[in-house]
Amino acid sequence: MTAFWFYYRNCSTIKDMKTNKSTYNDLLKNIGQSIESGRLNALTAINLELVKANWEIGRHIVEFEQNGKDRAKYGSDLIAKLSKDLKIRYGKGFGRRNVLDMRRFYLTFPIWQTVSAKLSWSHIIVLLSISDNNARIFYENQSVKENWSKRELVRQIDSSLFERLMLSNDKKIVSQNSDKGDATSLFTELIKDPYVLDFLKIPQSNKVTEKDLEQKIIDNLQLFLLELGKGFTFVGRQFKISLGNKHFYIDLVFYHRILKCFVLIDLKTKSFRHNDIGQMNLYLNYFKAEENFEGDNEPIGIILTAGKDEVLVEYATGGIANNIFVSQYQLHLPDKKILQKQVKALLGKL
Repeated sequence: MTAFWFYYRNCSTIKDMKTNKSTYNDLLKNIGQSIESGRLNALTAINLELVKANWEIGRHIVEFEQNGKDRAKYGSDLIAKLSKDLKIRYGKGFGRRNVLDMRRFYLTFPIWQTVSAKLSWSHIIVLLSISDNNARIFYENQSVKENWSKRELVRQIDSSLFERLMLSNDKKIVSQNSDKGDATSLFTELIKDPYVLDFLKIPQSNKVTEKDLEQKIIDNLQLFLLELGKGFTFVGRQFKISLGNKHFYIDLVFYHRILKCFVLIDLKTKSFRHNDIGQMNLYLNYFKAEENFEGDNEPIGIILTAGKDEVLVEYATGGIANNIFVSQYQLHLPDKKILQKQVKALLGKL
């Protein structure tokens, strides 16, 4: 009896220790979350105050210039003198370029309420470098919506995302479809042509196989997801489809959590061929029948190819019920000046 009690008592003690340990770990975890949340909120608050202070500095400079009475006294040397005196009084952070940026910040955003609290001063400096108002507004909104870091923002600007989206969509079709609000119409607005895969670091002189291209994308999946756009989640590669004794493999499969549909990507290192449509059509029909769950919209297919003939694509996709897009990929950044010129011509026609 004594031995049994000793065994029971020890088991209970061990159990209590485990319970207490678990409770303590939960306590430690909760405290850690509070600390991290507090630090994040503090950083956010500090950032907001810094951005607002820089905006106020810009406002003071512009209003002083507009007053006109004392401006002549300092002339064009105002910013240089101001920078020098501010550095003497308040230390680093007030170089001539920084003071100019503060002035430009106010001129670009004359109403403080229009400045998003999610934008850091680093974001704003990048946005101020964009001369085209439409492009700047686009990148500003996307930075806020998709929570881009400064690095991601720079990457999207360098890849001419705004210009590529403007040129890759039929604006009339997009406008008509957007009124319908279906998944396909919304995806039409998001599709890019071309996709820029410069982050794969593949020299243009190199001949790359589809297998190599796929592996490079997997190795740089985070950057590829950024290039695809908001809402994409990775499902798998070489997704196997078995029909009788035949097996097919889809290169890349994603799920779009906003549009609630699968997105299938077929990689082609050669130019688009009409039979590529038939292959993708098979994949989409299979996914509709076998992989879609209740609530899922119809899957979408993207044939990502090294080149394409627009007329061939038009005839090959005509009459196809499934949602198939054909886009090119580039292994280098596009010539931004050429794209900007094309966008200006497009906007002039709208």
